[in-house]
Amino acid sequence: MQHRRQTLQAITMGCSKNRVDTEHILAQAVSCYDILPEDWEGGADCLLINTCGFIGDAKEESIGAILQAVERKKAGDYGRVVVFGCLSQRYSAEMPGLIPEVDAWFGARDFTPLLEYLGVDSPSDFEIRRELTTPSHYAFLKISEGCDRRCSYCAIPHIRGRHISVPVEELVAEASMLAAKGVRELIVIAQDTTYYGLDLYGRRMLAELLGRLSEIEGIEWIRIHYSYPDGFPDDVLDVMADNPKVCRYMDIPLQHISDKVLGMMRRHVDGAWTRALIAKMRERVPGVVLRTTMIVGHPGEGKKEFGELLDFVSEARFERLGAFAYSEEEGTYGAENYKDTVSAREKQRRLDELMALQGGVSLDFNRSRIGTEVKVIVDSFSDGVYVCRSEFESPEVDGEILVRYDSARTGGVEPYSVVGEFMKVRITGADEYDLTGEILEIL
Repeated sequence: MQHRRQTLQAITMGCSKNRVDTEHILAQAVSCYDILPEDWEGGADCLLINTCGFIGDAKEESIGAILQAVERKKAGDYGRVVVFGCLSQRYSAEMPGLIPEVDAWFGARDFTPLLEYLGVDSPSDFEIRRELTTPSHYAFLKISEGCDRRCSYCAIPHIRGRHISVPVEELVAEASMLAAKGVRELIVIAQDTTYYGLDLYGRRMLAELLGRLSEIEGIEWIRIHYSYPDGFPDDVLDVMADNPKVCRYMDIPLQHISDKVLGMMRRHVDGAWTRALIAKMRERVPGVVLRTTMIVGHPGEGKKEFGELLDFVSEARFERLGAFAYSEEEGTYGAENYKDTVSAREKQRRLDELMALQGGVSLDFNRSRIGTEVKVIVDSFSDGVYVCRSEFESPEVDGEILVRYDSARTGGVEPYSVVGEFMKVRITGADEYDLTGEILEIL
């Protein structure tokens, strides 16, 4: 008598780096389990929760997901609830006692013990195989683990350990396998992508890696996320300017502009250096779109320093900007050496003021694109509208380009068959976040 295969569902909290870890786990588990979608609501024999432990809000979200899962387990929706990732790594001693209903806890890199618990063999090609949880036409490629930086506010080195680069050949093999699955866009990620290669090769190798990845048949777009400003390698700008497969898009978290705050953050750059880097990027890569992140309420940020930040954001005109309020995290340099003197209410007020300013900048940028013709990739189709992105929008974090289906412009093809394909569109409208467009042709 044949036994029913058990079902396995995975929920990923936090960043795209966690998502890649989940996908490696699922690629092994598929040999023993039927994998359910992340948004599946019907329950499963086993639920995996990959947690985030970066800042307060992320920790609360992860704990909320675990508590909801154990309640559903009591109701019979889940057979087992298994937790791994950054939260359980950071609080490995406390969490099992706090939520005893969880069947097993594993750390951020406890992949082999986790697979053994699931009854799955871990083959030698674990770091290459992936079971995608993104749409099949794009994927994240994690090029290194951990971080050697010691920024005052960041617990990642404490959670994830030292920086470890993935060898170039292994990344090329992984990307080739993804391309064979239909992936056309790679989003290169790490805690600091520009640090890539220093530990393995004695030099920064991101530019060379981008060149190797661009040679893979089927890969048409490559974009870069999470680049640290200190020691930024100029040859990456050359590749971005000259290689048509490398998107003119750079995610470079700057965190602040005040010399005082940057010093207390231990960022190893000052305001003048930061301004010069931004100017160089815009000069060397005409039309580049810059995404950055800022922190408000860090120790040392008074009214003067916050005013400097507002002036800088107004001056620099970042096309994309996110921000969050400083969260004092145990084990970090900031928690051990500074007093968190800015109230939660004032942090939120500053955050709101900063994002209101950025909203105007984003709206101006989006409006400037009306009338332009751009190449887009189609992420989805629903209710007669294609949800698309150009090289200037990254999935999951940026706005979208909404394009109404036009049978005359698509040659009458079945609308859903265009998902994952490229189109040429003309931008016809804009708001603060999203754009609208009309189809010119399918590419």
